[in-house]
Amino acid sequence: MLTKEEAKTIIDKVLSYSKSDEMSVNLSGGRTGNIRYARNAVSTSGESVNQSLSVTSVFGKRAGTATINEFDDASLEKTVRRAEEIARLAPENPEYMPMLGPQTYLNTDPYAESTAKMDPNYRSQATFDSLDPCRKKNLVAAGYMEDNARFNAIGNTKGLSAYNRETSVEFSVTVRTADGLGSGYGTSDVTDVSKLSTKAVTEVAMGKAQASASARALEPGKYTVILEPAALVSNVDASLMVALIRSMDARSADEGRSFLSKKGGGTRLGEKLFDERVTIYSDPTNPEVPNGAFSGDGRPQEKITWIEKGVVKNMPYSRYWAEKKGVKAVPPGGNFIMEGGTQSLAEMIKGTEKGILVTRLWYIRPVDPQTLLYTGLTRDGTFYIENGQIKFPVKNFRFNESPVIMLNNLEAMGKPVRIGGNLVPPLKIRDFTFTSLSDAV
Repeated sequence: MLTKEEAKTIIDKVLSYSKSDEMSVNLSGGRTGNIRYARNAVSTSGESVNQSLSVTSVFGKRAGTATINEFDDASLEKTVRRAEEIARLAPENPEYMPMLGPQTYLNTDPYAESTAKMDPNYRSQATFDSLDPCRKKNLVAAGYMEDNARFNAIGNTKGLSAYNRETSVEFSVTVRTADGLGSGYGTSDVTDVSKLSTKAVTEVAMGKAQASASARALEPGKYTVILEPAALVSNVDASLMVALIRSMDARSADEGRSFLSKKGGGTRLGEKLFDERVTIYSDPTNPEVPNGAFSGDGRPQEKITWIEKGVVKNMPYSRYWAEKKGVKAVPPGGNFIMEGGTQSLAEMIKGTEKGILVTRLWYIRPVDPQTLLYTGLTRDGTFYIENGQIKFPVKNFRFNESPVIMLNNLEAMGKPVRIGGNLVPPLKIRDFTFTSLSDAV
């Protein structure tokens, strides 16, 4: 981890070598550690440290980039010359935007020293805390934990300079019964590892595994469902709420390629498209999900509301598209926060006459980008609810659903929790569409 001062010294030196019209430098690095286990035994573990410097040189609208991980003077200057050589050979980019000058950034704090100090002993103890209760209950666990401590610094010949450091830990575990008929899942991600209990997360997965054995088949159809946060946001790209947020790009809407496009032209900015209880915003200073203060191109991250009481309030704009449309260039948020209610998951179940509890969705794939229709499968604990109680586990379903329709069929919202670097509440949704059964556990 380079300090802000150390990173700036290197960047300033690189900038001094520039002979191009404009030049930007991105310097990043840090430490990554991980441990993986399956069938109640560790299978892999490791730790890596890396640093990388990227130089982008520009002549007119021609840009070239070169990258290096050696920081002696000769290597740095050679990288600048290489970037300039590539830029002279590159075709013009008609959408190129001049580099930003100095910016003002919010004070964010996505860094915890406890996470930065994680070592193999810490990871092995966290793994033992997960595996030991599974072994004692004759359950089989597979899990993965990854911790990161990294920095990112940028600078350019226009005077832009910024530095960010952050830490994160992601942990997930799948627990199966010994006969393979029951499966449960648990996950947690934190900035500060002192807030992570692998034992507590595993106990949730254990309970679901034991309760989900001997699943019964229900007919596919439209059901009231309670979607746990892990069913709404996952640590992989494909998830319903992430799909919704990422599809709000202004250019896609203007060009008729998204659910925010109007037939015949224009966008649905300012229209009420969701239940009035739906409010979603980004805030890099939120203490539960802190985030970096700047986007990849150096634009400041700010608190911004995307959806307010069901109304689309803002959309991300690239700098090029914002200039073309004469509006502010708003970068995508580094996180998103969905407001919810005060009910616990147990209270939401208690208030459900008939429905299905969904622990997790997976293998999610797009069907229609203009309606945001997605398909996928339930997994790792799906249960039938009747008269406020979980009655029995049910076989997994394939679903076809759009988060736009889903957030119009909203019945109740629970208390938001952190997942995937975001804050998301469990949701009770009516008329959720299950199209077929899946025999997979």
